[in-house]
Amino acid sequence: MKYDDIIYLLPLLSVGIGAIVLMMLSPIKSFSINRLSWVAFSFLIIALLSNTLNFGMVYSVTPFSGIFSSMIVVDTFAGYFSSIIIAGGIVTVWVGTHYFEKSNMLRGEVFSLLLFSVFGMILLVESRELFTTFIALEIASISLYSLIGFQKTNIRRVEGSFRYLILGSFAGIMFLLGIVLIYAGTRSTNMIDIAKYLTTHSSQDMTLVMAGGTLILITFLFKIAAFPFQNWSMDVYESAPLPITAFMASTFKVAIFGFILRFVLIDFHELKNIWSDILFYIAILTMLYGSFLAVFQTSLKRMLAASSIVHTGYLLIAFVSINSLGESASTSIIFYLIAYFLSSMGAFGMLSYIASDDHLRVTYEDFRGFSHVRPYMAAMMSIFMLSLAGIPSTIGFIGKFYIFVGAIESGYTSLAVIGILATFISVYYYFKLIALMYFYPSPEMKGEIPPLKGIPPLVIALMAVLIIWGGIGNTLISYFPGIDFLIDTAKLAYQSLFM
Repeated sequence: MKYDDIIYLLPLLSVGIGAIVLMMLSPIKSFSINRLSWVAFSFLIIALLSNTLNFGMVYSVTPFSGIFSSMIVVDTFAGYFSSIIIAGGIVTVWVGTHYFEKSNMLRGEVFSLLLFSVFGMILLVESRELFTTFIALEIASISLYSLIGFQKTNIRRVEGSFRYLILGSFAGIMFLLGIVLIYAGTRSTNMIDIAKYLTTHSSQDMTLVMAGGTLILITFLFKIAAFPFQNWSMDVYESAPLPITAFMASTFKVAIFGFILRFVLIDFHELKNIWSDILFYIAILTMLYGSFLAVFQTSLKRMLAASSIVHTGYLLIAFVSINSLGESASTSIIFYLIAYFLSSMGAFGMLSYIASDDHLRVTYEDFRGFSHVRPYMAAMMSIFMLSLAGIPSTIGFIGKFYIFVGAIESGYTSLAVIGILATFISVYYYFKLIALMYFYPSPEMKGEIPPLKGIPPLVIALMAVLIIWGGIGNTLISYFPGIDFLIDTAKLAYQSLFM
């Protein structure tokens, strides 16, 4: 037995074993919800710590290659994305526990499903074989379907779960059809073999592979809610419990982009030129349509869901730039995913903490004068909004700066201009919340607003601090790691793809 291979697989194994243990413990009444949340946290923190054993190194290994036939690769790139995914699971556990307890819907199975979803996402970013990728995607998706509709007494959530299940099934069918076409053309589903086939055959022999790859790309465009596959996200995000919405909008999107980046850069790099023209127009329509939706929302939950569509458009700008600026564009995607993860997870996390149920404090008007009642909460919420809007001194600004500069350098100035226009539009719906919190009188608040106590507000506050640190970094303390540290780490992740 290769013990080194076990070490590399330890994050994946820790989460998988944790999910099974929680599933077996959940029916035991002597295990309270708080105990189960600590069990979930323990397995996730073990996974996170084991994922940092090779931090700062460029590595790429295929654990148990004889057994798994190189279906899984563990490299710096996968470790980078796995860390974000595991961190998303940790935040969801703590913030979700507080929310579900107040909503009277928390049961132990929620934590098991959450860890199964994290397991599927980690496997997704480590996958190098198409059927393994499909299985990983379905593990993550089916767990999310269950989490959305877990509260069976809430018809709206059950409806949202069913809608996501039906649409997700159609996306899965397209993925399977894409696998069939690729296998027909290459006689393999291993992405290493497919990449070799593309480099050794002419374009005339790539018709089936091109069609299959495009179907797989469409599946992932659906999962990231890009135009014209975005309408499901508004209704599903609104139907889901707030912590699950946060997990879907940030962590799941990180996992999807992690796979797409590997898929485009390494396995199907010969087809990048064909897809770039399609992605060019998809990026424009995604940003414009997402901005249009966000402007007219009165619910913060729907506004954040619509704005997530816009952020998908920003990321697609960098994808279009990959042909000209491979490392630079890829690094900007990886960095921007961290910026969006912190900002989105923090905003949804704050909503989860202060909302007793989905009808309380989820609209703009519910936050009128909020700073006079809970000034620290309002300050943290403002930081998240500023970062999502891309205001200087936040990590969101740095992320957008790299993406727009990369687009201009690669000759896609029009994309950068439209991206900047979408950013200006976003100032309206993000600053609207800040203005209501600070510049309007405070009416009598409905329901009790929880004070800042316990672990959830500390986790949310940490994300707010990281957003500011990512924006100003070592400009305050010269020897303290800042933006350069994050960019260098992203570059190491990119370099490991070519080992």
